[in-house]
Amino acid sequence: MRILACFAIALAVSAVGQLNAASPPNIVFVLCDDHRFDCLGAAGHPFIETPHIDSIARDGAMLTRAYVTTSLCSPSRASILTGQYAHNHRVVDNYHPVDPTLTFFPQHLQKAGFQTAFIGKWHMGGEIDDPQRGFDHWVAFKGQGTYWPDGHGTTREVPQTTYDGLNINGKRVPQNGYITDELTDYAIEWLQNRDTEKPFFLYVSHKAVHSDFVPADRHRGRYADQPLPIETPTVEQMDAGKLPMWVRNQRNSRHGAEFGYNLADFSPEVYYRRYCESILAVDDSVGRLMTFLQENELRDNTVFVFMGDNGFQFGDHGLIDKRTAYEASARVPLLIMAPGRIPAGQSFDALVGNIDVAPTLLEAASAPALPKQDGKSFWTALTQNDASGFDRKTLLYEYYWERNYPQTPTLHAIIGGRYKYIRCHGLWDRDELYDLQLDAAEMHNLIDSPEHADRIGQLNAQLWDLLHASGGDEMPLLEDRGAQFPWRNPRKSKQAPFPAEFFRTSEHGN
Repeated sequence: MRILACFAIALAVSAVGQLNAASPPNIVFVLCDDHRFDCLGAAGHPFIETPHIDSIARDGAMLTRAYVTTSLCSPSRASILTGQYAHNHRVVDNYHPVDPTLTFFPQHLQKAGFQTAFIGKWHMGGEIDDPQRGFDHWVAFKGQGTYWPDGHGTTREVPQTTYDGLNINGKRVPQNGYITDELTDYAIEWLQNRDTEKPFFLYVSHKAVHSDFVPADRHRGRYADQPLPIETPTVEQMDAGKLPMWVRNQRNSRHGAEFGYNLADFSPEVYYRRYCESILAVDDSVGRLMTFLQENELRDNTVFVFMGDNGFQFGDHGLIDKRTAYEASARVPLLIMAPGRIPAGQSFDALVGNIDVAPTLLEAASAPALPKQDGKSFWTALTQNDASGFDRKTLLYEYYWERNYPQTPTLHAIIGGRYKYIRCHGLWDRDELYDLQLDAAEMHNLIDSPEHADRIGQLNAQLWDLLHASGGDEMPLLEDRGAQFPWRNPRKSKQAPFPAEFFRTSEHGN
């Protein structure tokens, strides 16, 4: 009898496993704003405490080579939703909305029988927070919103900050508390009231950790005395590394370490501590969502994704903010857990981009693919724990110059491999080549090294192949919107000189 009972239990467990594998999984997608790839405990950070986010890596997969194809809030978010490069979806700044003819991948989840909800920062189209296609339930705020409804804790007014509360399914509702916690409350409330007969897709899009970084009161000062793993190179080091003029000039600008946000007393160290403290509430949010799934027996049939929309620089290359193709800006955390589907504890080192999120989640849900996409699904390779099954060698990066923030030029790059090639457009300046294996900090520009001449030619050809293949050989040009910030501090570093190799007395350099 005991043997028969054990056999019956085994059959039952097997049946449950087969059902779990066959039924569409629920999906929770958590997006963290401006989250650097290395600001996680699981990524080896020396002091930041992110146990709940780290648990996704422990019980699922940590994708160690995840990048965004444009390191800026709105373009990256549009690429996540559409699976397209910025040159195709054409959201190239934080002021213009997505074309209404484009398809968002949650629309295809709806067609596959999913109920869908968006909670948080939309931030496409400036002040737009109206309910968007693809979502049955909607909670959002205009622009950047605010960490606290009374604005306490902030030290500067961020463009597109708003204090007029939340749009909940078309109705204006006041914000009551700390935004990271409040968005989590709304997410859990929706989960509690959802239709339990349907699979669900929940998209939690945090304001955190966008500047001006304001930690929850419970976390304020947590890392005030911690030694920091960041360092701002000197002007001399940047010159010796043959960094472009625009990079050296950006050092003394709104997006530079010397004049960050045009504050006379800006300190990357102070801001970095506040940034790390602000991440703690995001980790709490992930923990609360995980607890709900566990307590309601949903965890084992849910794909849980955590991702950053772009990275952030804290003195790297003398810069702050994002937009550039450097690792601190373009590389992001991406962790995915799916019990019974994704083997636990894997370090997945295939090269993936934000354009791959939509195809991957649609495949996971057995939903139809998007009509047009530049990305591709890595779901099968991930579930088989076989990074070689996702064959991508390099990824295209693009950023289009903004009149609002003229410090950063139009950039195209080949990223994700050992060698990173960056091409600036419309400037009388150097391009860039870095050997990430020997120069992880990207501080020794090899663009004029004779031994790399052939490689540079090959990477340039590869860049244009990717642009031609994806229709990126025409740049989006949109009308000016928003404030402009071209300021420099007269007491900080002076304008960078032209590179020495640009000076010649004749055609042959004599």
